[in-house]
Amino acid sequence: MRLLLAMFKHETNTFSPVPTPFERFFRGSSEVLSGDQAIAAYRGTGSALAGYIDMAHRLGAEIVLPVAAEAWPSGPVDDQAYRRISDMILEEVAKGGFEGILLDLHGAMVTQSLEDGEGALLKRIHELAARTPVGVTFDMHANMYDYIVKYATVVNGYHTYPHVDIYEAGLHTADIIARTIAGDIKPVMAWSNKPMLPHVMRQGTHSEPNKSLQAKCIAFEKVKALAASLFVGFPHADITNAGLSAVVCTDNDPPLARQICDELLGDAWRAREQFVFKTEPLEQSCARAKQIRQGPIVLLDHCDNAGSGGTMDTTIVLAEILRQGLENAVFYAIYDPEAVQRGVSAGIGAKVTLALGGKVPLPALRETNRPLEISGKVKLIFDGIFRNRGPMYRGVLNNTGTTVVLDTGQVEIVIISQHQEPFDVSCLQSAGIDPLQKRYIVLKSRVHWRAGFGELAREVIECGGLGVATSDYSQLEFKNVRRPIYPLDQM
Repeated sequence: MRLLLAMFKHETNTFSPVPTPFERFFRGSSEVLSGDQAIAAYRGTGSALAGYIDMAHRLGAEIVLPVAAEAWPSGPVDDQAYRRISDMILEEVAKGGFEGILLDLHGAMVTQSLEDGEGALLKRIHELAARTPVGVTFDMHANMYDYIVKYATVVNGYHTYPHVDIYEAGLHTADIIARTIAGDIKPVMAWSNKPMLPHVMRQGTHSEPNKSLQAKCIAFEKVKALAASLFVGFPHADITNAGLSAVVCTDNDPPLARQICDELLGDAWRAREQFVFKTEPLEQSCARAKQIRQGPIVLLDHCDNAGSGGTMDTTIVLAEILRQGLENAVFYAIYDPEAVQRGVSAGIGAKVTLALGGKVPLPALRETNRPLEISGKVKLIFDGIFRNRGPMYRGVLNNTGTTVVLDTGQVEIVIISQHQEPFDVSCLQSAGIDPLQKRYIVLKSRVHWRAGFGELAREVIECGGLGVATSDYSQLEFKNVRRPIYPLDQM
């Protein structure tokens, strides 16, 4: 048996000014990750690709892996990058001889020319290998289009946010494709969407309404469906089909797939008001945090999350923390390669004054991104390479580029050269910081932080800052999403 495996992942924030060239998919390198090198990088990790690799080994299958490409969320993918990576996959498909194809995709990729990057790729794969079963694992934040379901054998999504079941979802997809190849099942799918853009800050499965919705998906998979996925969608993509959808796969039972799909969507629609996040004024949030005596207290600079396309260089939350005198704090992180180089040039132990952050314009927003003048001592300089402890994306290697820790005496600020959402405790430990010793842990994250820091937090304060990951839709101008749609429109 021969199986083609590939990873091509990007969550596109169409409001983000952060570019998405080819190199972003390989951590700033032009060197492609493929073949045995890709297998070594992902096998044994908490990724869907690792689930595919493990299933292939169980089946005794030969693995062909033309590319493993994933980029931090950012603006629309460059057309040249999309074509180049897609062609790596398509060239192998065209050679033929595969019993199955397993794709680790995101489901919210927008390019400079395409609203639905995944659907276009699947259509081209179908044109080359119409009879080959194709399994696709999607992020829960997928924005669904018809081509995706039309040209895949099965589409299967994660059931947790933060995403701590990515490996399991990949293994599940691979199992369905293996059973399809063996002739044991005949997958059929039904899908639809609802006109709603759930706020990301209200999508976590630690709370309602998504907790119960995903539990219902899991229950259906135990007794009725091969796969039942409710995708909450990625709302920061101003495209036609952004928003909540469901895809259900059954064993040769289209009416059952449609019934389950409609039931899931009906439940989500009735809970639509619970998906709305209400923002608290920043000054009030920091004042509340100051009154809490027992730490660690997690403060979220959630509007500027790199995991949703944020620049990671807005500073208004940091400025307010400093103004109100919150002490014994760590701030992760400010993306500012220029400031990093200033720190490196000064050296460990040197005192420096920096114009920190505020270097990336935010034309999609009504507010201006400005730098913050700040002074402190260079405490640490390191290469920014660390491996996730887990449970989310366990074992996957990260690279924040050259990284500097600046100690103001009040706040230790981690300054990075490449984007990284802080969802794993290793991001702090690798920078020589013990989060348990801090009263305040300030993270540019929305929900994923709960995977690594959730058990540490005695209190959580959500700070309304500045950034293209804002949950305040009034800060964004939607031009292309279908209308009417909730909560942009009253429905």
